[in-house]
Amino acid sequence: MVNRYLSHVLRRGPDQCWWWLGGLTDTGHGTFRALSLPGRTRRGTVPAHLFGFRLAHGPDSIPPGMVVRHTCDEPPCQNPGHWLLGTRGDNNRDAAARRRLAGHALADVRGAAGRARAVQAAILTATGPEEIEAAITAALAAGNPAGTHQDSLF
Repeated sequence: MVNRYLSHVLRRGPDQCWWWLGGLTDTGHGTFRALSLPGRTRRGTVPAHLFGFRLAHGPDSIPPGMVVRHTCDEPPCQNPGHWLLGTRGDNNRDAAARRRLAGHALADVRGAAGRARAVQAAILTATGPEEIEAAITAALAAGNPAGTHQDSLF
């Protein structure tokens, strides 16, 4: 199971996002089938970053009421160095504070899922390892046109 999880992660430098190349949710988070349960529709599917956090920090590492936050604001990111425990309120305040920053992940015009799918497609269509970084950069830039700033209407 651990090897299957790792096979879906594009590991890069220690400070870079490690992109999830498996299934994505409608919020752009990776989804991972950690186990199969009896019955046709009962699958043990979990958010990939929760599986990865527990893999990195232990099975009981997420206390009740806490969530795993992405300091990079990239929902598919699997880099343990980009994860931080906090409350749902902490996560919502972070998002509200950074949502309108020009060029930021949360300001992407495609939304989180559209951004994640675009980066994933760019990685998967790159013809060689040397092209992957350029493909990621181009996919990220496509959702954040230069000089844009989203102002509130009210």
